[in-house]
Amino acid sequence: MEGVGAKILNQFKVIFLVAVITLIGQRIGYGISIGVAIPGMIIIMALGMVALIIKDFTPNLKFPAFAWASLIALLLTMPFMPTSKFVLEYTKDVSFLGTTTPILAFAGISIGMKVTRLKQLSWKLLVVAIAVFIGTFFGSAIVAQIVLKIQGLI
Repeated sequence: MEGVGAKILNQFKVIFLVAVITLIGQRIGYGISIGVAIPGMIIIMALGMVALIIKDFTPNLKFPAFAWASLIALLLTMPFMPTSKFVLEYTKDVSFLGTTTPILAFAGISIGMKVTRLKQLSWKLLVVAIAVFIGTFFGSAIVAQIVLKIQGLI
């Protein structure tokens, strides 16, 4: 059980670090007061911890932690749930876009630690990246075209 406790503590440390970076980024980038955003960030941290714990205790489900977090948050904020007003009242002060900065930083670090594996993929990775970029660009353009046509703006 000591290994589980140590793992949970390490996960909490990472979530806490991400929360601190997010709060600082929100203050700098969006002018959101850190004091105002702390209660919402604590709720988000708790959701993240619960999701990680559920994922660890249900390894056979192959359900990622972010999906557990999304499901729990969805359930807690349903209009008929007694937790809805409470959760929404405090998390509205946490900018979603502000949370992406530390997440992308950690993703970059994670990829950077696998450079040798990326070298093995060589030119194949470039082909896949170009296909994804082109698909994303044209997919976004098509959706924008359809929405703007429906709205009568073009």
